[in-house]
Amino acid sequence: MKTRQFQGFCQTLVALCFCASAVAWAQDGKMYPIEAPEEPGAIALNTGGVDNQEASESWFRQWGDPMARNITKATLTPVLADPAKANGTSVIVAPGGGFMWLSMGNEGWEVAEALAAQGINAFVLKYRLQPTEPSLVDFEKQMNQRFADAAESTNEEGTDTPPERPRWDLSNQLEDVEAAYDMILARKDEWGVDPARIGMIGFSAGAGLTMHTTLNSKKVDLAFIGPIYGGMNSVDVPEGAPPMFAAIAADDFLFHGQFGLIQSWYEAGVPVEFHLYQNGGHGFGLGNPDRTSNKWFDAFLNWLDVNGFLNAKQ
Repeated sequence: MKTRQFQGFCQTLVALCFCASAVAWAQDGKMYPIEAPEEPGAIALNTGGVDNQEASESWFRQWGDPMARNITKATLTPVLADPAKANGTSVIVAPGGGFMWLSMGNEGWEVAEALAAQGINAFVLKYRLQPTEPSLVDFEKQMNQRFADAAESTNEEGTDTPPERPRWDLSNQLEDVEAAYDMILARKDEWGVDPARIGMIGFSAGAGLTMHTTLNSKKVDLAFIGPIYGGMNSVDVPEGAPPMFAAIAADDFLFHGQFGLIQSWYEAGVPVEFHLYQNGGHGFGLGNPDRTSNKWFDAFLNWLDVNGFLNAKQ
């Protein structure tokens, strides 16, 4: 999809969704059901469905952001850079949402548009999710409980061990990433993709998926990764791991003063850049007003530039 077409779609979607209850959306975090957008340009990945999934895909809006849940059919939406400024670098964008929903606007389409504006081809991955309650009211209770459990998870006194968090089977999600990567390679000439400069950036659960892909996939060869406000636990860095840019805010309720992930990359001798921002909370996307985390995207672009990923495609 051409960037201008996608930008027009986003502007139309925002206008339609905000024409009613705009004040309420701006003032509270309540979930409001919305009609599923058309998602022009989305390409089915045909990776299968989700076991024990009874509810259909549905959409809601919270804090002004369109979100999807009960996703059983993964898609990839290309947001291509203008050929006049495209540099061949391409990024798979993985939104977050605790593997229960996807923040498609804040951590998907908006990020893709910002990347495309810099000459980077972006590909928004709508990956499969865990089944959730059919009704929005019951789902909201599920979500609030998950956040409460995460916020109450703290380190044991006197230890350096990060708090234990739930572990989920991510085989479906990894399969979706691998299918997206294969599609990008198969259409690299059509989309102006340099196969040696394909990276992945993810937010929250999407950061977890980015890391899971890096640590476990035998098919995906990423040139760089960008886990944004993801887990900071230590990992076993695989041979040939890509350079990493990571960012999180100190007031993120999932941050517990742990830097194991950064230390793992450093000790493995793999290039790593880390930004710990004073404030920004969790889920800040491209940035929240009046928070220091607003500058992370500029820092990410500078990191890409210094590492040669923004040079014009040869």
